[in-house]
Amino acid sequence: MNGTTARPDAVDDWEDLVTTALLGTDRRPPARLAPGRPAPVALLDAAAEATVRRRAGLRTAPAGRRPERAPEDPRPALPPAAAGRLASLLADRSGGSGGGRRGSSPDLMELLPQWLAAANAHGYAAPAQALPALLDAARGRTDLRPAALAFAGPRALWLARFNPDWRFALRSAPGGGAALPDPGDAEAVRRLWEEGLFAERVALLGALRARMPERARELLAGTWATERAEDRLMFLDSLRSGLSTADEPFLEQALGDRSRNVRATAAELLSALPGSALAGRMAVRAMACVALDRSGDGPVILVEAPHECDSGMERDGVVPVPPAGRGERSWWLGQLVEAAPLGIWTDRLGGRDAREIVALPVADGWQGELHAAWCRAAVRQRDARWSRALLGAPSAPEAGGPGAVSLAERAKLLATLEPAERAEWVAGFIATHGLSEAFQLLGVCAVPWSAPLGRAVVDALNIARDAGSYPWSFSGVMGLAERCLDPAEAARLQSLLAIPDEPEDAAPGAGGYWSEAFQRLVTTLRLRAAMADELRPAETAEAR
Repeated sequence: MNGTTARPDAVDDWEDLVTTALLGTDRRPPARLAPGRPAPVALLDAAAEATVRRRAGLRTAPAGRRPERAPEDPRPALPPAAAGRLASLLADRSGGSGGGRRGSSPDLMELLPQWLAAANAHGYAAPAQALPALLDAARGRTDLRPAALAFAGPRALWLARFNPDWRFALRSAPGGGAALPDPGDAEAVRRLWEEGLFAERVALLGALRARMPERARELLAGTWATERAEDRLMFLDSLRSGLSTADEPFLEQALGDRSRNVRATAAELLSALPGSALAGRMAVRAMACVALDRSGDGPVILVEAPHECDSGMERDGVVPVPPAGRGERSWWLGQLVEAAPLGIWTDRLGGRDAREIVALPVADGWQGELHAAWCRAAVRQRDARWSRALLGAPSAPEAGGPGAVSLAERAKLLATLEPAERAEWVAGFIATHGLSEAFQLLGVCAVPWSAPLGRAVVDALNIARDAGSYPWSFSGVMGLAERCLDPAEAARLQSLLAIPDEPEDAAPGAGGYWSEAFQRLVTTLRLRAAMADELRPAETAEAR
């Protein structure tokens, strides 16, 4: 009920009505008797109004403005079977059981991201009745938000305005759900950029960046000096998409920004442009530190790290103070090498290609530092040739090239390769080294896994089972397999469902665990296949 806070004399009014009723309207007429209304009827009307007011705790007042209708969602409706599947996925809010024995039932909540991605790929609209559960799921899991809000569409943003628990949707959606002006409408664009909320301005900049990059830079340059440091950093980050040499003048100016984080981001973006002036300056500095010595029995790379970090280096993004435990000179060297274009090293080191350069010995213990910097450069510059050289053969001892000093670094290098090549390398790694270190590497492989990669994972799991390995050690990889293995592999896994004979040194109960785990894997793969079929449009399903 709409209204205002009850007035202080509301209790006195009620007492007055009670007194009138006890004495009778003949002896005490109601205080506010409407013309033409009998006194008893007027008393009952007043008592009814006062009762409602007392229960509501408010005085009657004109009704508030009704909210506008929810916007229409023009996308096609979900097929009925897919709508039912969505309801069951949203109803399972367990989010997995963590570690330990999970039984043979699929983890439905972990399949929701994949289902949402497929539904968005088909361009379906979310059922209206599913919107509250979708918003609740996205509220609890930030990783779901982009896909869930894209699927939920404009009606979910309309709904979120009425529930404080769902306000995250307004912040997460580009522009907070507001419609962006046509990029060609210069006045509307200017007004939103100057007057809009931060989320709206970020969304506007992204939209302009995709269609009119020059206009996006003009807007940014026009208000740059008045923006807050944290906002400048976010705006600068938007230039990563479609980064080109046309952005160089603006980024060069940002190198003089008063914020260290803004300067560092500008320098990073410029170093990703091999032809930029900053990349050229870094190349000169890096080559002064690295040279080829041919005086001995064979060529050797010599390293002379910088002795100081001067103001020019600082302006170009070199952080002068190293983290705890790092030496200053090695810290400065790494930053120079990772920001220098990788193409300079062929001429500097005797015309060799990336593989030959990586194979050269490095004097005085500098190899790890130099190769690690080349790893970071390969990732930043998206250079697949250097990534291959630094990764080395997947069957190499300790499963990596000399520059791949950690699994995290190998995963980043793999991400620069095409999906098929990435999967082939990881399959070779698993075939040689097993699954104990493969989890991070599997995480960068495209889904569904290619047939060779899927076979390598299943074969390694089977080997671990037959060896009586401690079962819980592979729960992470098994969980990935449930989400990433091609559903067509389900038939090949049938032979692994039986409880195997356990070796004498096997972990207690390992055979039962493996049987449950493979049963869950097969069930999940079949469920994923059914989900894909349910999402296909009717005409496509009939053609199959």
